[in-house]
Amino acid sequence: MGKQHEAAHIVWDWNGTLLNDNDAIIGATNAAFAELGLEPLTLERYRELYCVPVPKFYERLMGRLPTEAEWEAMDEVFHRYYAEHRARCALTDGVVELLAGWRSAGHSQSLLSMYVHEELVPLVRGFGIEPHFLRVDGRVGPSGGSKAEHMVRHLAALGKVEPGRTVVIGDAADDAVAALHAGAQAVLYTGGSHSRASLEGAGVPVVDSLAEAVEVAGQLAA
Repeated sequence: MGKQHEAAHIVWDWNGTLLNDNDAIIGATNAAFAELGLEPLTLERYRELYCVPVPKFYERLMGRLPTEAEWEAMDEVFHRYYAEHRARCALTDGVVELLAGWRSAGHSQSLLSMYVHEELVPLVRGFGIEPHFLRVDGRVGPSGGSKAEHMVRHLAALGKVEPGRTVVIGDAADDAVAALHAGAQAVLYTGGSHSRASLEGAGVPVVDSLAEAVEVAGQLAA
């Protein structure tokens, strides 16, 4: 029984989950929308409409998919604005204690984000939480797509971690899709990019705090 307990693993999402960056995300999104003359969004409206792949999100607002040139322009503005404002973002309340508690209980954890890898790693390191993770992976390649294949590669790179005893904690429906694709389970957190209603459509547990997410993850991986 002890060995099974030690095998439990969490894969954490970064943006909107461990990092409370909602204000920066909304500001960057609205800066990108302004490139095409679109009206700015509130956080509530963003959570209602957001989806992956991101061009589909833009389609919901524009009534059509953006052209390749439009997508590239919006993507560049989004990341430039976000990079300028991310310094104001803090970890979600209780994150340090939750990471330390999960680790001290003999479990393992890692971080997989669709934020660009070269910028993610120093950010995580700067918050002093990198030692809690077996591995920290950001996106390598084009932005805007699903996390599914990245999740498969991430779990494979961890080696000894068993997908069936792994729980993904994230704030987006795509986190649940990625978990299922990789043979893992998922818990979705309402504090980030999606409304509770849109998360509940993913068919996995939905919680309102990361403390509850960790508790449910422990039950799922037991």
